Amino acid sequence: MRIFISGGCKNGKSYFAQRLAGAMRRTRLYYVATMRPCDEEDIERVRRHRRERFGWGFETVEQPENIHEIIRKCDPNAAFLLDSLTALLSNEMFPAGGGVDEGAAGRIIGGMEKLYGGARDIVVVSDFIYSDGLRYDETTERFRRALALIDRTVAARSDAVIEVAFSGAVVHRGAEELKREGLIAGGAE
Repeated sequence: MRIFISGGCKNGKSYFAQRLAGAMRRTRLYYVATMRPCDEEDIERVRRHRRERFGWGFETVEQPENIHEIIRKCDPNAAFLLDSLTALLSNEMFPAGGGVDEGAAGRIIGGMEKLYGGARDIVVVSDFIYSDGLRYDETTERFRRALALIDRTVAARSDAVIEVAFSGAVVHRGAEELKREGLIAGGAE
């Protein structure tokens, strides 16, 4: 089952996604880590996520860019948790050498198509960064538009779409499939 999860920052999306991926009952379980830590807060977030998934059987695969390579590196019969599209876009759109790579969103969408084409069970996490009503500079707006395009594309290809807020979840699409797979008991967790 292909599941897309979105929600605000630090609202419990990653933990919720870990629970779903772990419940997919596959012999192998990959955690596809896309964050390239930039400061102490990022480093602590990585530590927290590692502590949260300790003992769950996840094999961590660091893939901060070129997401299309995952399906070649990993067993496609496994369950995948990709956390997150937001970090992946940030890495690709703003490369270490500087500048803005306007082709990043298209490459990520192409890579996600390959990943979705090869992996049967995947949970994908992204951040909802669209409703604060503030005005941003043009570069930030281009990033927000690019992430929105990626999110819409991945959500459209997903069997289930879930919004996580304040550690609660609302299933916007796919509740019956999630119940049938034994991943949730009701319409929301």
